[in-house]
Amino acid sequence: MRFEVETGEGTSVTDITDEVSGAVPTGRNGTVSVFVPHTTAGVVVNEAEPRLEADIARFAGGMVPDAEWHHDEIDDNARAHLASMVLGRDVTLPVMDGALDIGRYQSVLLVDCDGPRVRNVDVV
Repeated sequence: MRFEVETGEGTSVTDITDEVSGAVPTGRNGTVSVFVPHTTAGVVVNEAEPRLEADIARFAGGMVPDAEWHHDEIDDNARAHLASMVLGRDVTLPVMDGALDIGRYQSVLLVDCDGPRVRNVDVV
């Protein structure tokens, strides 16, 4: 299943746990993969607490130092590409009886390093 997420300006974090949960087939046991088919966004599992989400956005937006990146000559977003490599574009989650089997404080978070954009998220 694929769904879309509208993201905020710059580097932003969006909780997509409900959408991912809704894509899990009824009664399924095993795993699901959540994949973001973009080169300037990533997906992580962490707590969906507003202050932590702001910290994640700040961390992701600042983890790549300012430099004269070659790709910036094209569209000035090399930092977003490099940050998304560290975040990763996919996570695999356990599923029990058709529900995500994640920890109490765990959520699935889309981290967009080059917003605002409309991002696709695949759940398979």
